[in-house]
Amino acid sequence: MSALLIRALLLAAIFGSVFVLSQLVFGLTWNRRRERDAVNKRLKMLRAGLDREAVSLALLKNVPRPLSPDAGPLERLYARFARMVMMSAVPIESRALMLIVGLGFLAALALISALVWIAKFSFGIGVLLLIVTAAAGFAIGLPLIVLGRIAERRRARMEQQFPVALDVFTRSLRAGHPVAAAIQLVTEEMPDPIGSEFGLVSDEIAYGANLPDALSAMAERWGLDDMRMFVVSISVQNETGGNLAEILENLSRVIRDRASMFMMVRALSSEGRMTGWLLTGLPVLAFCGLMAINPAFYLDVARDPIFVIGFPALLLLYTIGFISIRRLVDIKV
Repeated sequence: MSALLIRALLLAAIFGSVFVLSQLVFGLTWNRRRERDAVNKRLKMLRAGLDREAVSLALLKNVPRPLSPDAGPLERLYARFARMVMMSAVPIESRALMLIVGLGFLAALALISALVWIAKFSFGIGVLLLIVTAAAGFAIGLPLIVLGRIAERRRARMEQQFPVALDVFTRSLRAGHPVAAAIQLVTEEMPDPIGSEFGLVSDEIAYGANLPDALSAMAERWGLDDMRMFVVSISVQNETGGNLAEILENLSRVIRDRASMFMMVRALSSEGRMTGWLLTGLPVLAFCGLMAINPAFYLDVARDPIFVIGFPALLLLYTIGFISIRRLVDIKV
């Protein structure tokens, strides 16, 4: 009986030792992972040995230039594309990405044309129009949809992080730190994307830029009204004085109330937005899927002379519907 008791105690001790050791290893691994995830991209690049100027150039390489009042539609379209690439944090310059998309379009065009020729379909105007549309959908449409989705998620994350950054900023000011030290604290404590953005502001101030100008440039990069209100608060306080910590605390509360109202509106309009997404994305996905699985479904119809008129009209109606749906679901709060 004593031998069984000793064996049971020994097994319990081994189990307890393994359990405690596994918890310690798991805890250390989890804490290191949290610390690694909490560090933003700018601090990682600085720790890698890059200087501030190189880091700033790398993070600002996709920021579009300010548009002139007489800018053309192509220039404005490129500026929107560059801002989308910047917000998505893709490690490729916007011009290089455009070149990759263009080469992908040419490759898809050549591949689809070769497949149509191998399948012994006759090349007509309708077939050529269908091939160009299919190549554009595969090589241009789908990558832009994915890139835009990534950019929207990072922009939403920036909106969620901004009130927290204001709280950190306010507590630093109440502790007696200057504004530059408060910005540096936000840079070190906040993850991406807002940590790197405030880091860029800190670098610009260190290089001699004015604080409201550096913050205004950050607000223009992301196009957020909350940041613009923050810039106005800083500018007014610099000119008239006052308790900046109290101003920013009130601003943080206003931003949170506005975000709460916005989420309520999004919840009430979720059905319409989901319908808009389905009506916008389903035709493109169905066209690409059917073209990949059964190209004869469209190629047989493309031989009809009416297809040359009907298909461009269909694309025009789809574009009008897409713009109308986007305006309907774009709710301002």
